[in-house]
Amino acid sequence: MLAKIKSFGLTGIDGYLVDVELDLNNGLPSYETVGLPDTAVKEGKERVRSAIKNSGFKFPAVKIIVNLAPANTKKEGSIYDLAISTAILCASGQLEQKNCNDYIILGELGLNGDVRKVNGVLPILISAKQKGYTNFIIPSKNAKEASFISGVNIYAVDSLTELYTMLSELNLNNLVKVSSYTQLKEQSKHLSDFKNVKGQESAKRALEIAAAGGHNVLMIGPPGSGKTMLAKSFPSVLPDMTFNEALEVTKIHSVAGVLDTKTGILTKRPFRAPHHTASLVALTGGGKNSKPGEISLAHNGVLFLDEMPEYPRNVVEVLRQPLEDASIVVSRAAQTVEYPANLTLIASMNPCPCGYFGSEKQECRCTPSQIHKYLNKLSGPLMDRIDLHIEVDSVDYEDLKTKKEQESSVTIKQRVDFARSVQNERFDKTNIHNNASMNYEQFKNYCKLDGEGEKLLKQAFESLNLSARAHDRILKVARTIADLDGSEQILVEHVAEAIQYRSLDRKYFI
Repeated sequence: MLAKIKSFGLTGIDGYLVDVELDLNNGLPSYETVGLPDTAVKEGKERVRSAIKNSGFKFPAVKIIVNLAPANTKKEGSIYDLAISTAILCASGQLEQKNCNDYIILGELGLNGDVRKVNGVLPILISAKQKGYTNFIIPSKNAKEASFISGVNIYAVDSLTELYTMLSELNLNNLVKVSSYTQLKEQSKHLSDFKNVKGQESAKRALEIAAAGGHNVLMIGPPGSGKTMLAKSFPSVLPDMTFNEALEVTKIHSVAGVLDTKTGILTKRPFRAPHHTASLVALTGGGKNSKPGEISLAHNGVLFLDEMPEYPRNVVEVLRQPLEDASIVVSRAAQTVEYPANLTLIASMNPCPCGYFGSEKQECRCTPSQIHKYLNKLSGPLMDRIDLHIEVDSVDYEDLKTKKEQESSVTIKQRVDFARSVQNERFDKTNIHNNASMNYEQFKNYCKLDGEGEKLLKQAFESLNLSARAHDRILKVARTIADLDGSEQILVEHVAEAIQYRSLDRKYFI
């Protein structure tokens, strides 16, 4: 007897329909799965067999063939266990097929029949909804992330027995209620605040500009000057994520299996800080299943690379594409997947191995060859893609012990939100959200200079030997500074401030 149940698979963060076709035939008892299943899918037969028996149902002692269509697409993971067991119950006459036709069924089974959480439920629901499917049965532990999808009927189950009761008696009481993203967002708080950072006013100003325009930042300074503290405080001044942005980020975290099941959705912009021993695959993503890496997990948020020259050169060089294109293509033998990576890079570094080259407070102990070798770990093309280069020197004792109240992140964020509101109005009805992401046509329209500004930029371009990319990024930063000032026109003082953030790489890397 033949049964057919609908399920869904994932390619990157895009879902596709998988028809679970199951046929029972007379013959020696066996269980065969076809349709390019991976090891986890093949091993599912033992989970399915034990779950059905331990839930009090009859497992048919016949020849069982399971086909996962489309047959030319690799099927991965344990997400099909629940759909396969439902198909067996239907094919063996223990459950009515017509009661199951309207549902997309997802879930992993335990040997006792419990339904366990799976990764990627949120992107699957979004893709399925776009394709016209509205009824879903998922594990209860995935209910929180699923609750933020409106316009669909989502039923959460804890066990195979509960699924059977629901489908046989059409008992639809376990419908997941839609959650409020706004209410959840109001409860989220940042642990670090700029009011706790003593001194470093110029660095705070640069980070404010970076937050306002979505620009990348490199902080150069000696050990203990506060670079890490500044970076950790940076997310507290970023604009709040919109619901659509939160869904984009949550989809990636769901696929990667790092989503917090208690909240079900990310309410704060992600802050990823991989250790300097992180591998190439850890940063870019990939592996056997082409999972997203740290670059994609930082989408719509911050990627912080502390002491960037300490990372292997081949690892940091992979940032070139995502910093330019706001996406990363993960190519492996099995498949090629594109993940979004619209991030803000915050990087820090010492100017030399001992950390005190160029410092006004302490003498450097390194030889010129050591300094040269250390700084050459970062390539010119990568440095060119970082908009703001700022020097963070050691804090004075007076600044450290001052009783003066430092400006809080709340105050800075108000100015950032104002600048972003100007940009949102400027880029209305486009997929651009900040000045750093402007395309060429928008750049031509919104980054025009007057005579004085043009003269100053030309002088800087020639004296600093800047590239065409650096020229464009200076103008984008100047546009952001003008937005913070509430100026419709980019003035010469805005250009001058933007230029000073491009001069440090010439000081250290010349």
